[in-house]
Amino acid sequence: MDQNKNLFEGMVLFCAIVEQESLSVAAKLLGHTASHVSKELARLESRLGARLLNRTTRRLSLTETGQIYYDNARRLVNDAGVIETQIQTLGDRPFGELKMSVPAVFAQGCFRDWLPQFLETYPDIKLNLDVSDRKVDMVSEGYDLIVRIGALPDTDLIARELFQTEMLTVASPDYLAKNGVPDHPADLAGHSLIDFSHRDVAHTWTYPGKKGAPISFAIDPRTRCNDAEMERSLAIAGTGITRLPALLCSDDIKAGRLVRLLADFESKPAGVNVLYPNREHLPRKIKVMVK
Repeated sequence: MDQNKNLFEGMVLFCAIVEQESLSVAAKLLGHTASHVSKELARLESRLGARLLNRTTRRLSLTETGQIYYDNARRLVNDAGVIETQIQTLGDRPFGELKMSVPAVFAQGCFRDWLPQFLETYPDIKLNLDVSDRKVDMVSEGYDLIVRIGALPDTDLIARELFQTEMLTVASPDYLAKNGVPDHPADLAGHSLIDFSHRDVAHTWTYPGKKGAPISFAIDPRTRCNDAEMERSLAIAGTGITRLPALLCSDDIKAGRLVRLLADFESKPAGVNVLYPNREHLPRKIKVMVK
């Protein structure tokens, strides 16, 4: 690596000397001392085993070998400059594949309506979207962004909160008419419950309680599934009571398809966060998605 660096730096230095026709002027241009440039030129000629410049007190002139080296070095230095310009230009333009993992409830809610506009605004971004509630490993699975709802894992990832949503306990009017309305979380023990498979603490529902002491209890669900939309459908069909993010079920509550339960015991709103690896040299495709 150091050898390659020395090779390229030697080319840049030599081109500057030839084009400025002066070691001291080239040194000033590159931010070095004249003695440093002189030593580096001597090292370059020693490494190549050839004299590149004829030097007098008044002028410099290329040897035949020096002309060959200069012509090729100048081409390589120019190419490197073009590559840097291209990369810097690409850095200002959102492009490439953007791999995201988003929960189904988020995808089926606000994200679904907003996504077409995003894709129209950034035509050079190709979206690879994993709509799933499973917990992915961002680094090993190569994800650029992950959306999470609720408590965040202990992680070095950067988190940006998009908005907040409440977690609501709901059931259909028909189910409640047949089975009664629970007035306290403890009353849920006698009901048919629909639970989310990927809950942080499996088979456990927790409510903050009215006076600060949390109410946490193990449940024996009638149905477990890994998709919030399926939970919603089952609840509307009258098969039991479940807990859903408000962004998924608020319209059903307004329309009377679902009834909100235990409102006095519900937890504070949960954050909907987008996670990404780091802020340093963040690609534009990620910046425009999280802005």
